[in-house]
Amino acid sequence: MAVPATTTSRTPTAQLTLGLLLTLAAVAVFSAYTLNQIHGLRSLQTQTVDRNRKDSLQLLRIQNDLQALGLAMRDMLDNEEPYPLEAWKNQFERVHADLNDALQLESQLAPAQRNPERQRYFANSLTQFWTSVAQVFSAANQDSGASSRDLIRTSLQPQQSALATTVARLLVQNNEAEEQAVTQIQAIYSHVERDIYLFVGAVLVMIALTSLYLIQFTRRLFDQLARLSSQRSDLARKLITMQEEVLRSIARELHDEFGQILTAIGAMLTRAQKQAPALQADLLEIREITQQTLEKTRGLSQSLHPAVLDNQGLEQAMDWYIPVFERQTGIRVDYEKSGKSPVIPDAIAIHVYRVLQEALNNLARHSRSSLARVRAKFSAERLELEIEDNGVGFDEQATVGKRGIGMVAMRERADLLHAKLEFLHPAAGGTLVRLDVPLQHS
Repeated sequence: MAVPATTTSRTPTAQLTLGLLLTLAAVAVFSAYTLNQIHGLRSLQTQTVDRNRKDSLQLLRIQNDLQALGLAMRDMLDNEEPYPLEAWKNQFERVHADLNDALQLESQLAPAQRNPERQRYFANSLTQFWTSVAQVFSAANQDSGASSRDLIRTSLQPQQSALATTVARLLVQNNEAEEQAVTQIQAIYSHVERDIYLFVGAVLVMIALTSLYLIQFTRRLFDQLARLSSQRSDLARKLITMQEEVLRSIARELHDEFGQILTAIGAMLTRAQKQAPALQADLLEIREITQQTLEKTRGLSQSLHPAVLDNQGLEQAMDWYIPVFERQTGIRVDYEKSGKSPVIPDAIAIHVYRVLQEALNNLARHSRSSLARVRAKFSAERLELEIEDNGVGFDEQATVGKRGIGMVAMRERADLLHAKLEFLHPAAGGTLVRLDVPLQHS
């Protein structure tokens, strides 16, 4: 018979690996993009915002010095002051030193977008102002102060006003640059936030697609396992049914054919013993051997498939087998029955009988127990069977792996009956095998 080719489902390893690589690539690209945006944001904040603020502080310092100079020139022009013009020279020198220091720092902190010509113009204007201041104090040493005050009105005050206006414009430019930087920072934040939402959405979509693929693959896998399980159950049912038919056929052959042959041989030996007195002793020995062979053949027939199970039913088969088990193994069996046994079909009875037979055989081989308890509870709806010993117990997995397929066969038979089969370990020790068969469902 041709064996159908086995089809194997494609594993999702390649698809999942590809999805993982795409996810990692997306994470790497987005991380690089985010780091670049953060670097740009840090650079913008450091080079523009912070620098503008520090530069504005120096401009305010220059503006305060210019205002101090303006107040000093107003006092110099006030004729009510009894002091000569040279009295303000030290104040001008202190302001000059502070302005030079502020101007040096401001030139270092000036924004990159500022026009260098404006910066040089401001420095030249300030230099020209101090030149005019020197001329004023020089003129004050030569006359009474009238011409010096005229220089203050016509030269120093307009220059101081122009310098103050220039500083004010520089402050306005710094404020405008800072506002532009803040706007750019907000735009960067908005872009990064939008991109984060897009990235999270893309990742969620990829996770959803991967999950759907896994769910679909898992569903196909479970469907395939369900089909294989169904096929295995069908195969187990057919094998067990075939096994029982073969055992029943062999048992009948042993009981009918070989039993009749051995019975006929015994009858012939009896006649020969009467006709040949000289061979009476030898014929008697042969007849005894033939009788023993007949009994062993019948015993083997009963062990393969008990005729009492077909003729009288499950309850009588259990009543017959338990004493036979006691004689063969020397293990005492306490047998308890309760309820009234209904008519149990042969298709159910043979499986229950085999579970009892296999459980007692395992008990005799592995439990080291001198006592067994068998409890059977019959009802119209179900049959409950328990086989318990007081031995050393056993490991079901080790028993299945090392001691044959008896345990597997018991479970297969229970599955065929839609029954519940349990292997328990009571607190007192030993092993309890419990079979619960729903008769109506089976």
